[in-house]
Amino acid sequence: MKKTLAILLSALLCLSLFAACGEEPAEESDVPSEEPSATEPAESEEPVEEPVEEPAEEISGNVTLNGSTSMESVILALIEGFAEVQPDVNPQYTGSGSGAGIEGVLGGTCDLGLASRALSDEEKAQGAVENIIALDGVAVVINPENTVTDLTTEQIAAIFKGEITNWSEVGGPDGAIAVFGREAGSGTRGAFEEILGIEDACAYTNEYSSTGDVIGNVASNPNAIGYASLSAVNDSVVAVAVNGVTPSEETVADGSFAIQRPFVVVTVEGTELSPAAQAFLDYAMSADVADIITAAGAVPASLAK
Repeated sequence: MKKTLAILLSALLCLSLFAACGEEPAEESDVPSEEPSATEPAESEEPVEEPVEEPAEEISGNVTLNGSTSMESVILALIEGFAEVQPDVNPQYTGSGSGAGIEGVLGGTCDLGLASRALSDEEKAQGAVENIIALDGVAVVINPENTVTDLTTEQIAAIFKGEITNWSEVGGPDGAIAVFGREAGSGTRGAFEEILGIEDACAYTNEYSSTGDVIGNVASNPNAIGYASLSAVNDSVVAVAVNGVTPSEETVADGSFAIQRPFVVVTVEGTELSPAAQAFLDYAMSADVADIITAAGAVPASLAK
């Protein structure tokens, strides 16, 4: 009996082992594998390439600029800044007046003309092209001893036409008014007279060939009045308010100051500039020079409203 039981137990054990050996392997789990641990390094991103600023093309040669004396401070400041960009270009400025500058560029005696006023229809018909780089106020200047602080455009027009001849008529001291202005062909004179509507009607005591001469003679005469580029006004004279608005870069930019004009670089339609002249014009017209023009006392055209 014991022998039979042992045989049966052995048989059962063999069957169990046989079943275990014949089992199929467990199927792979459908559960997605875990994400890489935070400690594992992430795939490296491609570096973002910074834009490389292209160096300015090297240009050499002379550039002749002729015209407005009122634009002197702005043009000289631009020439100085341009030297850092194109050191081998030599811009040469001559202040001979706006009329001479326009005639010069039309006649081919200079590369770029300079005019401190808008071009006339007649000049444009001859091929002159207006490139505005800035705006400038035309300040009405008097001697520091004068007590007048504000004049209307009507009063200014009457003074320059000789209809008001004594300072006492506009609230100032008793004294005959000496009317100083620029010579015929001056851009400052042209802009001033056109804005006030007094072209060919002024009764000048004296006429001068430059802005500096007007300022100097007003500074030496207590009864004098004149006009000058706002960018050229210094402490030797006083710029009066016009219609209650003090001349400044801010009041020129927002249009509230009544007597203002453009600073223009004149080119000729259909005439190709030399690479040096084109480079200077592009520089003067760019937004990059706004701070230079502002520091020179004018309003960059890009900032005017």
